Amino acid sequence: MKNENVIIKVEKDSIAEELGIEAGDILVDIDNKPVKDVLDYRYLIQGEYIEVGIRKPDGDEWLLEIDKEEYEDLGIVFESGLMDKARSCSNKCIFCFIDQLPKGMRKSLYFKDDDSRLSFLQGNYVTLTNMKEEDIDRIIFYHLSPINVSVHTTDMELRKYMLKNPNAVKLMDYLKKLNDNHIEMNFQIVLCKNINDGEHLDKSISDLSKFLPIAGSMAIVPFGKSKYREGLTDIELYNKEECAKIIEQVRVWQDKFYKEYGTHFCYLSDEFYITAGVELPDNDFYEDYPQYENGVGMVTLTKKEFYDYFNTAEGDSKVRNVSIATGKIAYDFIYSLACDIMEKYTNTKINVYAIENDFFGRTITVSGLMTGRDIISQLKGKELGTALFLPENCIRTEGTALLDDVDISDIERELNVKVTPVKSGGAEILKEILKAEEN
Repeated sequence: MKNENVIIKVEKDSIAEELGIEAGDILVDIDNKPVKDVLDYRYLIQGEYIEVGIRKPDGDEWLLEIDKEEYEDLGIVFESGLMDKARSCSNKCIFCFIDQLPKGMRKSLYFKDDDSRLSFLQGNYVTLTNMKEEDIDRIIFYHLSPINVSVHTTDMELRKYMLKNPNAVKLMDYLKKLNDNHIEMNFQIVLCKNINDGEHLDKSISDLSKFLPIAGSMAIVPFGKSKYREGLTDIELYNKEECAKIIEQVRVWQDKFYKEYGTHFCYLSDEFYITAGVELPDNDFYEDYPQYENGVGMVTLTKKEFYDYFNTAEGDSKVRNVSIATGKIAYDFIYSLACDIMEKYTNTKINVYAIENDFFGRTITVSGLMTGRDIISQLKGKELGTALFLPENCIRTEGTALLDDVDISDIERELNVKVTPVKSGGAEILKEILKAEEN
């Protein structure tokens, strides 16, 4: 049975507060229509006049007649952001990183969502394997655009193997229906060596490009391998030469699409370029950075934002001694920024440390998967100065703990240094360093 739409908060000075709606009340219906989830709610409150049914904790029922601006929100916060349970993933993908997590971590980290509503609301990727025709119709009815789809391959037999789900073969029919109804789609391919690369990658790019110009973009990211893969499919990692070959393979398609549509459409994550030792594309290449959250163009945008600010920031003679901890793959880039800062601010010393990922395994090199215990063990006894800066993406969104539940306060206590998470954006690291206290 569906949970009731329990209200946990009413925004100050909102319509809901003015009408006497309170935390603990239950939303019964809007315009006499049931509210299944947040999509129904957002759709039904759009009008300038609506009737809202509310049930009080004592069972008293109110019918509120509301005149408001079109699309104006009521100021209600529900117990669940979706007003419904998130749909879990029914796949057993051979490359899934959640299946590579060690035991004993907090329960929320093991939940795999595969919910089109989260795709629309939060940018999550969905496989469409747990969807029926009526679910696709609902996306079209509410015009949930864009939808982000994990494709991995357009060879349906191969997709069925990679996702370990017989429903994986419905993908292209669903994508065609969404495209025919002008729903923008962004795609993702997790590239696995000797599985969905080579000719399979060419086919996937070709097939998905047929949805241009309604389709938005496609990210190609390499498989990430932790040390916890016992009993899972054996997948090798790409070496330097193989990454360079993939870059050239995809560049042919990028040039073709740019000539025909004015967009490069398919993008490789930064990891391919860094591993290959190939210079990353410039700022214009990434257009409006449509796949930034997939690690596409992060280095280029960070570099641009950094130097835009760096070149206008005033110099000073303040004495500073600070440190930066980063993932191994970003070390050279972060170190180069630190060198330029120290050249301009001659009394500033920056210690840059690459954290090896012993928690997940040293094949994991991104900063977002750094853990507190690795930071503590590897920086113990090192020169840290008055401040240690960490990338904000290694901090969990629900608090101040890292993936292994080690809190920022634990790191501060163990290393005897102030720890500051730095927001994404190239200018932020320089701003934080310039605010650092004198050594």
